[in-house]
Amino acid sequence: MSDAEPPKLYLTTPPQFDLSSFPDLLAQVCDAVPPACLRLALASRDEDVLGRAGDLLRAFGHARDIPVVIDDHHRLAERLGLDGVHLTDGARRVREVRKALGKDAIVGAFCGTSRHAAMTAGEIGADYVAFGPVTPSETLGDGSAAAPELFAWWAEMIEVPAVAEGGLTEAALDAVAPHADFLCLGQEVWAAADGPLAAVRRLAAHFGD
Repeated sequence: MSDAEPPKLYLTTPPQFDLSSFPDLLAQVCDAVPPACLRLALASRDEDVLGRAGDLLRAFGHARDIPVVIDDHHRLAERLGLDGVHLTDGARRVREVRKALGKDAIVGAFCGTSRHAAMTAGEIGADYVAFGPVTPSETLGDGSAAAPELFAWWAEMIEVPAVAEGGLTEAALDAVAPHADFLCLGQEVWAAADGPLAAVRRLAAHFGD
């Protein structure tokens, strides 16, 4: 990534949302800071729930020319006509999913803090890799985090775009924004005390010029 080019917003949905009211809120957030990609990241694994949410996001994304991907469920992505899939298990299924969805689909891979997993994912067909959390989290048993140095090294050495995801406080945004291609915001926006619209504007101010 060029240091002169600011990162773009990569927006994930809340883990659950109301299908009737969420589109209006999503529209407000996307009007304020247009995302480069929208990801369906529901906690539910119920295919009916995912299908109805996927239909909603597909229509929303197509109307605004925003690509829409879904966590892990590549068969649902194909069935629902989504643009691709975000794999949460690193490089393990990249080759399989790329073969299933074809060369035009978006295939991303979350690689935690592993350079090796990310390089492997890129080599076998991932369109982007995601590193995180950017601040320490209990979701990683060892409490490790993707340091700004990891993003700086990746930007210098590897052409595959990098996404910073997880624990994106304002200080973390300032640290990784010069090096990441995309900044992934989810609950940082939806669960913010000042509300999603104010939060996305406030956080986007740290993306750089």
